Amino acid sequence: MRLYTFYSTGCQRLTSNRIAIRSYGLIESPVDAKMVRRFPRSGDGENPGACYGAKRPASGRRTKAPATRLPAVPSRSREASFSPYTVDLRVGWLTDIHLNFVVPHKRSRFYAQLREQQLDAILLGGDIGEANSLTQFLAEIESGLGVPIYFVLGNHDYYRGSIAGVREAVVRQTAASRWLRWLPTSGVVSLTDHTALVGHDSWADGRLGHFFRSDVMLNDYVVIAELIGLTWAERYAKLNELGDQAAGYLGDRVSEALAQRRNVFVLTHVPPFREACWHEGQISNDDYLPHFACRAVGERLAAIMRDHPDRRMKVLCGHTHSSGFARILNNLEVFTGGAEYGEPRLQQVFELE
Repeated sequence: MRLYTFYSTGCQRLTSNRIAIRSYGLIESPVDAKMVRRFPRSGDGENPGACYGAKRPASGRRTKAPATRLPAVPSRSREASFSPYTVDLRVGWLTDIHLNFVVPHKRSRFYAQLREQQLDAILLGGDIGEANSLTQFLAEIESGLGVPIYFVLGNHDYYRGSIAGVREAVVRQTAASRWLRWLPTSGVVSLTDHTALVGHDSWADGRLGHFFRSDVMLNDYVVIAELIGLTWAERYAKLNELGDQAAGYLGDRVSEALAQRRNVFVLTHVPPFREACWHEGQISNDDYLPHFACRAVGERLAAIMRDHPDRRMKVLCGHTHSSGFARILNNLEVFTGGAEYGEPRLQQVFELE
């Protein structure tokens, strides 16, 4: 498998030893979108901050990504059923595209640039729009690309709605769609004879870092129905529940996939490990980790891969808007996608042979 990296002009490049094919500057207009309010501590002064732009303390070190190649697979013919493909399957990965911040003609240009890449399938890692625009954007992407689109949802996709309501709407839409597949209802997807795909939205479960000492208040907690009006203890319990749901589903599906294939891609929105929760080249600190990573998913994935040393896993996530790479185990790698509001971009193309 050959790995290509695409990055936006002015944005952080993932790692120095990746191959940069082309630089994109898709959207020129800046967008001011404050996604987090940070309550000031004593002596801090006013520091409302923005989720992905505010300066914050961090710890950890950057890890360089190795060259990546998966075993070659036999030729297969592609059909509309999503599972069979030709040799040189080109799979594009997108995340945190936030199309509600992109004007229509720039969205059209983005789709045209994706079509130019001659992709055979899209992996879309969530934060597509908001509750009142999500299905519209999914339909628009499907119409604009005309290839299989495997996707999960991000926290923003539930904004100004409810988790239950949005998921019901997505189930209805994908049931009637030729190309859209929401991975939490798709089970194990066979990409090639040796490679499978599974995915789940996931949720930051509050268990990494110091949840009860954190002064971070995400907009999630005031604009998503199931999270509104909760005490800190109630919110922690709800985040635990959402994280455990994701971990249970992914654990079962990954085990199923590894029984059939030697390689598995896991598509999710929330970083499942501290080491993958990047912000501006550093690991998020203990104030932010509870809201930006899911320990339950990470522990489940790591346990499975320790039991399968002859299998390989690549996790694709986003949420933090900062790109990075982490090798958790010899056979478990995590790619975190970068993003900027108003500038959707192709993160990487994975080419399966």
